[in-house]
Amino acid sequence: MTHSIWIYILVMILSTNLIRVIPLILIRGQISNRFIKSFLYYVPYVTLAVMTFPAIMEATNSPVAGGIALVLGIIAAWMGLSLFPVSVLCCMTVLILEFFLV
Repeated sequence: MTHSIWIYILVMILSTNLIRVIPLILIRGQISNRFIKSFLYYVPYVTLAVMTFPAIMEATNSPVAGGIALVLGIIAAWMGLSLFPVSVLCCMTVLILEFFLV
């Protein structure tokens, strides 16, 4: 059964644009509900975490090395290190641990 690619493109355009247009139509003023404001504040962080955590565990040859690098990265970030030193620390941790674990 053959379908026109234009139908698929149209469905994709509609689905991606509806996600952006519906909030503009339904929400006219500023959001005053504390729960909704809090929920919307944390959505980007949760999305980033959900996409990043599996990649950390599966990108390495050993999930143990990825897990240890994750813990060290969290500790380093908590202590105030910026993004670049934390990423270098995590990469070096994985490199060293995979050298010794394999």
